[in-house]
Amino acid sequence: MSEAINLGSMDDIDEGEAKVVSGAENGTGEDIAVFHAEDGNFYALDDNCTHETASLADGWIEGTEVECPVHSAKFCLKSGTALCMPATIAARTHKVVVEDGEVLLYPNTSAVPASA
Repeated sequence: MSEAINLGSMDDIDEGEAKVVSGAENGTGEDIAVFHAEDGNFYALDDNCTHETASLADGWIEGTEVECPVHSAKFCLKSGTALCMPATIAARTHKVVVEDGEVLLYPNTSAVPASA
């Protein structure tokens, strides 16, 4: 398992918003977006849409899905699955854990939803 990156208090990411952790900071070389979904859980995906270069963190969160701001492709925050065209390739997920009110990101580790 990779080493955890402490993103601070769960209150630092409002519900329906995302925080980007740079590739340099997370050690993967790719930016990771950590989303606070409407179900109260935290999820993490590679920040780049798999259809075309666009930040998923800049997209719209509805339920446990995020919509790309460029061409409206949607991704499941739980699994990374591409839910509609034009995206056909899933986004990579990363594990997020909430521990003592702190949001911990585990880059390159299988995703498990983190409950608030």
